[in-house]
Amino acid sequence: MVSITPLAAQKVKEISEAEGLQGQGLRLRVIGGGCAGFQYDLYFEEKPGEMDENFESNGVKLFIDPLSYQYLDGTEIDYVEGVQGSGFKFGNPNISGSCGCGASFSA
Repeated sequence: MVSITPLAAQKVKEISEAEGLQGQGLRLRVIGGGCAGFQYDLYFEEKPGEMDENFESNGVKLFIDPLSYQYLDGTEIDYVEGVQGSGFKFGNPNISGSCGCGASFSA
């Protein structure tokens, strides 16, 4: 299962309203790239694919394809604001390492 914290859910809702995408789900996937091998990718999507894992957490619908789900099971998405900027943070128990900036990971 994948979950999203209340703060991150609030931020997702703010973004979806600002972009006129209310009611859409959040697509979460893992793509190749970054200095550690994999990166997270988030974007809004109207409906899940036929094979997707579907979750709802704190009022946000999450869609994850089967290939990405094997790397994301157990992940918690949070939103952080700090001196170095703000953004979504992934608490992923499946990673074996990450890059120094935290933008990519290895499994």
